[in-house]
Amino acid sequence: MKKLLSYLWPFTKEIPSKINGTLELTWMNGKKVLDSQNANHSYGTLQKLLNYGLSQIRIPPKGEILLLGLGGGSIIQTLRNSTSFSGSITAVEIDEIIIEIAKNEFGIKNTSDLRIICDDAYGFIDQCITQFDIIIIDIFIDNKVPQQFYDLTFWAKIMSLIRPTGYVLFNAGINLKENTNIELIKSMDNPNVEFTQYNNVQGTNTLLIGKKGSES
Repeated sequence: MKKLLSYLWPFTKEIPSKINGTLELTWMNGKKVLDSQNANHSYGTLQKLLNYGLSQIRIPPKGEILLLGLGGGSIIQTLRNSTSFSGSITAVEIDEIIIEIAKNEFGIKNTSDLRIICDDAYGFIDQCITQFDIIIIDIFIDNKVPQQFYDLTFWAKIMSLIRPTGYVLFNAGINLKENTNIELIKSMDNPNVEFTQYNNVQGTNTLLIGKKGSES
């Protein structure tokens, strides 16, 4: 019933989170979206901009993807339903409330090809030894990327975890002007990685895509 009535007016439920503050789960025009106070977290503009980012890279049908920042899981929905990807996904999310929302509201839960880990992404990367075909970094507290995810030590480890012809897709921020953090990442001493920056995706976000090695 809420789905039908949401075409007339939205229904919003507020969910408190110690990490992300008040989250809002809203039925609007027949769809559920997850928002924080100042930004969409899943199934709205965020899904569209990450879809755009994915369209710029080659996604292997079989392979391994690491997702840092689960949100409601809309990027997983895109990978499964809108691309040919049928490999394995590891998703790391620090907020157990968001993991519960993804499971109970959007049907995103552990399966044979999806492993959801409740952990801090920075610490997870520091200890990780597995390589991936694609690493997607989509980590926000409300509408800000925590500073440590621009850290060059973090990015050096990210580069070591990407397979020789793999990619990293970084949702780098909202309404960025000049950002020295992104320029530092792009100028890292790594001749095997080529970065491309996309500004004002969906009118607001900056995406940074790193391509490692050659596909030839």
